[in-house]
Order: sequence, then structure tokens, then C-alpha cells
Amino acid sequence: MLWAFERKARKNGFRLIAGVDEAGRGPLAGPVVSAAVILPETFAVSGVNDSKCLSEKVRNILYDEIYCHALSVGIGIVDPVEIDRINILQASLTAMAIAVGNLKPVPDHLFIDGTFTIALNLPQQAIVKGDSKSISIAAASIVAKVTRDRIMAGYRHDYPEFDFPRHKGYATKAHIEAIEQHGCCPIHRRSFRRVRFEQKTLF
Repeated sequence: MLWAFERKARKNGFRLIAGVDEAGRGPLAGPVVSAAVILPETFAVSGVNDSKCLSEKVRNILYDEIYCHALSVGIGIVDPVEIDRINILQASLTAMAIAVGNLKPVPDHLFIDGTFTIALNLPQQAIVKGDSKSISIAAASIVAKVTRDRIMAGYRHDYPEFDFPRHKGYATKAHIEAIEQHGCCPIHRRSFRRVRFEQKTLF
């Protein structure tokens, strides 16, 4: 089922097919992270699916398997300052383009999760809910999610009052209460309405 898009692309002559997805469009803090993954035709790791449908434990296991077996993995990261400058949609598309640019070898076709293509001179197709329809996008969704979660966990020492390892910057009740109490920190997205509304003081 998840190989249908890849099989059709290969019938059309494409060989290095990359799936592209992002993690972190919705959170109030932290970067948006994209991943691009080229899988071999022989990829046989079971359980790869939309990262949102998987437990953290399973995502971490599959993350290692994808890195072990993929032909190439590229990561793109756009920080909160740039998100505030260009908006989250443009930041997500920029992160995707960076991720694809970090692939070696260069892909000859892209499958991108969502409704937008990216500003690269490569054949590409946007697939709505692609992370549940394309094995390549599903793999990218896992890599992007795990990468971003680990980045957010790394902020535990810099900003312990926000407990980023637990909520990863999403607008949970505990996170909103922390913003109300402490104000926003340097990794908060100040252009986001919930941050503007809740913050009282700045670090």
C-alpha cells in the first residue's frame, strides 16, 4: 500500500525518489525540522508509517533502521527567529528545500507531504496526507519528528522552567502556564498568537 507512489514513479523511469516531510509547524517554541529520505527498492523494514501514529519508542527504533538502510537522509532546520521573519509556512518549505539539498546522491523525484511543492528544479509531487500514503514520506516524517524531539529535549538545561522535553513546545496547558509565569524565552515564536497573548515579560 505505502509503496504505490514509489512503484508508479519507478515505472516512469525515476530511480532516486525522496520523500520529504516536516515536524514542528504547530508548536509555540523551537525550530521547524524537515527530513528528506531516499529509500532503496529493497527496503524491508516493517512498521514504517505516519510518525503521528507511532509511539515514541517505536519512532526511535524506526529512526535507527531508516538511517541504517536509507540510501541518503537529509535534514533541514529553520530556527524561531527565521520563522518569525518569514512565517511558518515559508519556514517549513525552506526547511524542506534545505533537507533535499543535503541529500547525496541528488534525487531525481520528490514526494512532498502536504499541498505545496518546494522551490527546487526537480520533478516533484505534493501528496495530501502523504505520510500515510508514501513509504518515503512516512520515513521522512519519522526522521523529522525524532530529530526535532531530540532538539527540544536538549533545551532542558537552558530553559528548565518550560519542560520542553515533555511537551516539545506545543501549546499544552503546562506550557501556556509556564509562559504566563516566566514570559517567553529565546526559542519561543513571538509571531505566534498564543505567545503574543500569553507572554507578560521577556527573558
